[in-house]
Amino acid sequence: MENSRKFIIFGLGNAEDEYAGTRHNIGFEVVSAIAKSLSSTFHSDRYAYVAEARYKGRTLVLVMPTTYMNLSGKAVRYWMEHENVPVENILVICDDIDLLPGQLRMRAKGSGGTHNGMNNIIEMIGRSDFPRLRFGVGHDFAQGYQVEYVLGRFDSKELKETIEPAIENAVQMVLSFCTAGIQRTMSQFNTAREKPKPQTPTPETLSDEK
Repeated sequence: MENSRKFIIFGLGNAEDEYAGTRHNIGFEVVSAIAKSLSSTFHSDRYAYVAEARYKGRTLVLVMPTTYMNLSGKAVRYWMEHENVPVENILVICDDIDLLPGQLRMRAKGSGGTHNGMNNIIEMIGRSDFPRLRFGVGHDFAQGYQVEYVLGRFDSKELKETIEPAIENAVQMVLSFCTAGIQRTMSQFNTAREKPKPQTPTPETLSDEK
């Protein structure tokens, strides 16, 4: 089957300029880094910015949805059907507040947790058994301030010392996923899972994240 050598890599984020570089857009950052490493460029297409690259006999379709984060499933469903790629050959990259900054966890399936983009994908494609790469952004916020935190940016020290090296590692994980498979990639790359402790709660609340 020809499409067994084709993969779609979805990086989640919000496409508007105001969200560039935020924690919630780390999926965009990883996919952009993959495209750069493979000398591929993005063009605007239906529901997404899309680039195509070749790596060790595989075709990688790199997708950054231009829907809002909480409508990511529309782009994922469309591009899966458009490219006729089996669910095991897609990989969704998203931020995760339950992992320390820079921690990377690949999984073959799972719930969407508190991530609106992941939950919308599960709803739109009607299943949760699709590979995903979770990129830790930490949990350094008081109760009720999750939105403000994920839509904020890393400080320069954390970005240089932790996040940028993790993006490079994430690129290698994605390339390994496409060539060596998910089981070998998880065994080789997954970092230990630790859930950071939140700060003292406060009564203030914010609206739902985008």
